[in-house]
Amino acid sequence: MSVESNGHEHEFEPAYGLPEALPADEKILWQGSPDFGTVARCIFHVRKVALYFAVVLAWRAGDVLVDGGGWVVALKALPVHTLLAAMAMVAVVGLAWLTARTAVYTITDKRIVMRIGIVLTLTFNLPLRLVQSAALRTQDRGCGDIVITMGGEDRIAWLQLWPHVRPWKLARAQPMLRAVPDAAKVSALLGQAWAASTGAAVNPEKTPAQATPADGQRRWQASPT
Repeated sequence: MSVESNGHEHEFEPAYGLPEALPADEKILWQGSPDFGTVARCIFHVRKVALYFAVVLAWRAGDVLVDGGGWVVALKALPVHTLLAAMAMVAVVGLAWLTARTAVYTITDKRIVMRIGIVLTLTFNLPLRLVQSAALRTQDRGCGDIVITMGGEDRIAWLQLWPHVRPWKLARAQPMLRAVPDAAKVSALLGQAWAASTGAAVNPEKTPAQATPADGQRRWQASPT
């Protein structure tokens, strides 16, 4: 099994989040979707977008006041800008909701499956035997991103994965399980599944629960048995 995309098949998936029925010798260990609130805050930066529009509206009102208009005139100058800002915010929040709603991550005892995409749904199979390491970046409320570093010759295009990919790592895209609820437990489970699948040992000094490297991420990776 190599890293692969099974294409646009969401409507026809035989099991939730999976492109095909699991073989008899494979079982699901965990399945979940990104947390909508965390996606909105940490991926689409809705707070920063809201702050930007607030500054724009304040600037517009201040412009009118500086030109000699009163508060009534200043407020009358804002409805169109306020409407445009509200439409933009609805679009950003809607995109965040759709991103969280349509993505399903599955960890089995043999692979990681990522079903992603809003308009064009893609399913990626990431065999555990090809995973070199993983890193957990924790966020608020127990959510976190799990970055997957793949070995082998296969490549996945960065744009195909976005936003389920490590930001700005363009040369060799790293798949990313985004805004995973209870991320520390999921990362630990993934490490255990990887160790069982590959026969290698997880380096105890770099397990998600015990180490925080200089880059602020928590890691597990292969160590010789």
